[in-house]
Amino acid sequence: MPHLSAAQARELFERMRGRRVLVVGDLMVDEWIWGRVSRISPEAPVPVVEVTDHSFTLGGAGNVAANLRVLGAEVRLAGVVGDDRIAERLRALVGGLGVQDDGLFVAHDRPTTRKTRIVAHNQQVVRADWERATAVPEATAAKLAAHVRAAACEVDAVIFSDYAKGLLARPLVEAALGLCAVVTADPKPVNLGLFTGVTCIAPNAGEAAKAAGVIISDDASLEQAGRALLERLGCTHALITRGESGMSLFTPGKPRFDVPAVARTIFDVSGAGDTVISVLTLALAAGTPVLDAVTLANFAAGAVVEKLGTASASPEEIVALLQHHDRADGAVDTAQA
Repeated sequence: MPHLSAAQARELFERMRGRRVLVVGDLMVDEWIWGRVSRISPEAPVPVVEVTDHSFTLGGAGNVAANLRVLGAEVRLAGVVGDDRIAERLRALVGGLGVQDDGLFVAHDRPTTRKTRIVAHNQQVVRADWERATAVPEATAAKLAAHVRAAACEVDAVIFSDYAKGLLARPLVEAALGLCAVVTADPKPVNLGLFTGVTCIAPNAGEAAKAAGVIISDDASLEQAGRALLERLGCTHALITRGESGMSLFTPGKPRFDVPAVARTIFDVSGAGDTVISVLTLALAAGTPVLDAVTLANFAAGAVVEKLGTASASPEEIVALLQHHDRADGAVDTAQA
């Protein structure tokens, strides 16, 4: 893994600050019900959670926007919401980020996607999803595509955040291609073909395996899956995130670039993919060489999985993890000398 010093990382973050990014994708609200368990219900063999707190955060494409804002980017957001109270809450959360909601279009045929999680003693007990994952109405899709086409001319990068909720379609991707130099996607396997020609895709290993039709079980099958994705999509790069095994970057005509995981403790992987695509895209938009961009995204993922719930990592937190990793390497090197 190329060495990226704390000073170099800080310089990269300064170059990334103020870059303009359009996020297009499935918007949702994450609802969190926090509590503790002290007994089992007499009605059924399930825990009774005594609620101590109740909170809401942005999920899906909204979490990508939140990650970008923490990194200092200027963000535009495009997607659909329902005509309901959760949409009002989502708009308020978006406004709280300092992001305009003019790219949020109302689809009257569906609720605003909401994921309700009950968490006790830092462990998720159950999740309930409120959603309708079908294609958005044609008129709404046309308005959204026109908005993306206009906005893509005014930004440094476009991110497609795909949670397979029915929003993304090829016309949306084509609305950005050719108008913006950096177009990335975090795709679900069922929608992989939508993203032909983008700069980079960043699926996790499970998604990559399904999309490529290859069971990833060893080094050879990983290589086969990554090359298959490149060939199918004709993209410049394919980054496969592999959890505790780190990340692997594939580029046509070049050897695979592997980076090991750097998290000190894996507490919760929720939203880690959002962090990876945010940091990677913003770094590329700032002209960062792709290997440095991947290395930085890897440290960002390491910082965010140490937190509970969908979260983001600040430049300071990412640099701190990088410094910790350097000190640990130094200690190992000294012990081996």
